[in-house]
Amino acid sequence: MNNLLQVLMNSFTQQSSVDATSQKTGVKGVSVLTILSYALPLIIRFMTKNASDDDGARSLLSALNQHTSTRAMPEQIAAADTKDGAAIIRHIFGDSQESAVSEIASKANVPAADVTKVLASIAPTLLSSLSAAANAGSQAQASQKKGVDLSDGIDLSDLAAIFQSTQSANSGIGGILGTLLGGAPQQTASAKDDGTALLSSLLSLMK
Repeated sequence: MNNLLQVLMNSFTQQSSVDATSQKTGVKGVSVLTILSYALPLIIRFMTKNASDDDGARSLLSALNQHTSTRAMPEQIAAADTKDGAAIIRHIFGDSQESAVSEIASKANVPAADVTKVLASIAPTLLSSLSAAANAGSQAQASQKKGVDLSDGIDLSDLAAIFQSTQSANSGIGGILGTLLGGAPQQTASAKDDGTALLSSLLSLMK
């Protein structure tokens, strides 16, 4: 079973992506892994909350349209604009940024400064990945079945494979999200945490 959070976790924690983040930030690779393991679920949760109304979803969709790189993830991380990344993280967490960073730092047992550096470095790439996910989802009815290869980081073909339509049993957003989860979509706490609800909000605006 694959979901958006799982795919992002797998891709960002590939050795090549971790190495790129470590080189970008000066934070040790093992710390990068630990930070991301706590940060990515929290980021998805906040983004889902932000996109839970039409205005928030439109704002996020606008941001995704400005981050559409299709380069391999390690290359994107290496070239990331950390000022842009810091602004993205501020927008995601809002007034809760300090507490969110502190929570991640405490759970990962690392300095808050390391968390801030890592998040600023991966944020633009995260938006590019979500942009690819949203576009792949909107085109899923026409996509052909392809294999998923995360060895070079997440890319459009990987996401198209995840979002491929199961037309015989499902259709529309429900079918796309059902394929994503490996079954019928449910707006449960899990869906809110794994990216399903987030993509549902975005796809509803891309019809």
